[in-house]
Amino acid sequence: MLISEAIAQTAAPAASASGGLMSMLPLVLMFVVLYFVMIRPQMKRQKETRAMLEALAKGDEVVTQGGVIGKITKLGDAFVSIEVANGVELQLQRVAIIQVLPKGTYK
Repeated sequence: MLISEAIAQTAAPAASASGGLMSMLPLVLMFVVLYFVMIRPQMKRQKETRAMLEALAKGDEVVTQGGVIGKITKLGDAFVSIEVANGVELQLQRVAIIQVLPKGTYK
């Protein structure tokens, strides 16, 4: 009788350990879903934006965060000058540019 009670006592912690692992499974699955639904697409968007900003060239037609459309006249490391009208240039930070338009869109 004593042996069967001892075996029953040692078998109980093994069952509770697998139960503890199973209780963590929903949390792990939620993190995996969160990664693929929110974090990964955001990282991809940041990578595309960084590549677009590095590829800017003189003469590109761009749209700024404020909705201003212009043509790039000067490029610097941190700043860009865009011509918004004849003889009117604005100096902006590179990160303020959100889109490069196709050639001929802005005249």
